[in-house]
Amino acid sequence: MADPFLYNTGERSHYGCLGHEVQIEYLKAYVCRPSFSTDKAVIVVHDVFGWQFPDIRYIVDLIASHGYVTICPDFFKGTEPWKSTDHWHDFPDWMKNHDPLKVDKEADVVLKYLKEQCGAKKIGVVGFSWGGMAVHHLMLKNPQLTAGVSLYGIVRDSEERYSLLNPTFFIFGEKDHTISLDQIFLLEDKLKQYCKVPYKIKVYPGQVHGFAQLKPEDMKPEDKPYIEEARRDMIDWIKMFV
Repeated sequence: MADPFLYNTGERSHYGCLGHEVQIEYLKAYVCRPSFSTDKAVIVVHDVFGWQFPDIRYIVDLIASHGYVTICPDFFKGTEPWKSTDHWHDFPDWMKNHDPLKVDKEADVVLKYLKEQCGAKKIGVVGFSWGGMAVHHLMLKNPQLTAGVSLYGIVRDSEERYSLLNPTFFIFGEKDHTISLDQIFLLEDKLKQYCKVPYKIKVYPGQVHGFAQLKPEDMKPEDKPYIEEARRDMIDWIKMFV
């Protein structure tokens, strides 16, 4: 199996996080708060590299800087994340034990925490790759989530995958070989037919799977404009609905 993460996951600069870790019932989570009080929050769903991956923590801090209590729980519940040194032929077996469509219980635990402990009244969700699939699923199932952004992850095998409950934005890279342009066109066509809430689909030229979560010092110069554009678009969508 080809490595779907065409950006180099093995080489990462150190990242000094701005937030802190908390325990929420049986889940560990990374939380970053803005410099002022707010009743708005965003849940970040990590990719296969887990809740401690530097890129994901950077994204949590970035969203928090725009005025949201932002939290990334360990949706793997203490089990091992995928590592860049693992062998891709083992990936299907790993995925059987890490199903992105089985995140409902964890989402409810985090929603309860955000409402009761953080005073959140409006809560959005953002997810990357594995987390993008989870976001698509949650936006079909959980009306408590005011809006969602799914980055290069979609639910593929459900006839009900177009009946979104709340506004959802899908971000894709043009050269992502895990999601073909045909799949994106099908998604767009079906959403036009069946979706009753605002949605948006955008494809970023020349970008591969995983492009939008790189820290600035890890970006290639030719990709930087598209990465920054995707992040602005992500934040704009959240600000519009959350």
